Amino acid sequence: MNANKHIEPKIEDATNVSSGLGKSAQEVLGGRFLTRKNATRLLPFILYLTLLAIIYIANTYYAERKIRKMDDMRDELKELRFEYISTHSALMGQKKQSSLVKFLEKDGIKASTTPPGKIIIED
Repeated sequence: MNANKHIEPKIEDATNVSSGLGKSAQEVLGGRFLTRKNATRLLPFILYLTLLAIIYIANTYYAERKIRKMDDMRDELKELRFEYISTHSALMGQKKQSSLVKFLEKDGIKASTTPPGKIIIED
């Protein structure tokens, strides 16, 4: 009956990291590496990394702003295309002969009932 014993896993203390990489990461995240004597030697590299991070963030914001502007312009283009189509169809309706006759009758101009004739000039 002893076979059903519960064995708890061992949890290592996070402050007691023995590997070199874990110790280095702990020093960087904790800020302890800045208190060492050779920290001034690392200052240009840290400033370089900071500058790269700022440029990366600024580039991301710039790209997102451009994408939003392109989406707005695409929507405006669709609206202008619809307006063009509706205006063009209205103009085509006004250019019909029957529409022109109705429009000009208001001013007293009537359509000719005789067909046009040919004018022949002999040299």
